[in-house]
Amino acid sequence: MDEDVIVSADWLDAHREDPDVVVVDVRDAWEYDGIGHIPGAVNIPFDTFRGGGEEGMLPPEDEWATLLAEHGVSNDTTLVAYDDTHGVFAARFLVTALLYGHEDLHLLDGDYSAWMQGHETSTDSPDVEAGEYTVERPDDSPLVTIEEVEAALDDEDAVIVDTREPEEYAEGHIPGAVNLDWKEVVDEETRGLKPREEVQELFASKGVTPEKHVVLYCNTARRISHTFVVLRWLGYEDVAFYEGSLTEWKAEGRPLEEA
Repeated sequence: MDEDVIVSADWLDAHREDPDVVVVDVRDAWEYDGIGHIPGAVNIPFDTFRGGGEEGMLPPEDEWATLLAEHGVSNDTTLVAYDDTHGVFAARFLVTALLYGHEDLHLLDGDYSAWMQGHETSTDSPDVEAGEYTVERPDDSPLVTIEEVEAALDDEDAVIVDTREPEEYAEGHIPGAVNLDWKEVVDEETRGLKPREEVQELFASKGVTPEKHVVLYCNTARRISHTFVVLRWLGYEDVAFYEGSLTEWKAEGRPLEEA
């Protein structure tokens, strides 16, 4: 993932028929079939790749590989994901793919509601030829353990970011964490991201700057997926993904701080 991880609706419209591109709709099947979807998109609902493994909410590697292969995805496929919730569920799909070694990943800027405003939709499911897919975890993974998060508490070069809502943060958060609700970067009218400079200023106002070691968490590592993708879009290079998030932190009896 790099600065081109976020793509516009126009970009997707121009590339969606490319045989090397697979567009993934992560909404529930009833939404995909009943409300419609981007033409040619395959449906991989969020619940089908959420949990079941031994690492937080990551799916087992073999199940993930089978799921992607069944939907015509190979290791070299360009994946573009979307949902209808400003991209937060789609971002989780992309981060899962990244953690399991996929490289060519993109998030639609906006969501299906935004797409519908000016682009063609369909209720026809595409004919998909199953392929082969292999999980090849990257040597340099953004995943961090609870011990690494704890070590970051006393690191002046690190900043821990809680991407939950302010009310959740106030009830209890990892000590020293700053609160930046993932939705703060979203424009409610366009349903896409706010302008790049505005998003950069927002992160900077919280002390989340490119030279910092940024550690992200929420409750179950869904909402941090969106923030992770946005930070990669901004060019941040040192972004850590705490898969265990607050669920593991609490289960291990680690301290919480109230606002």
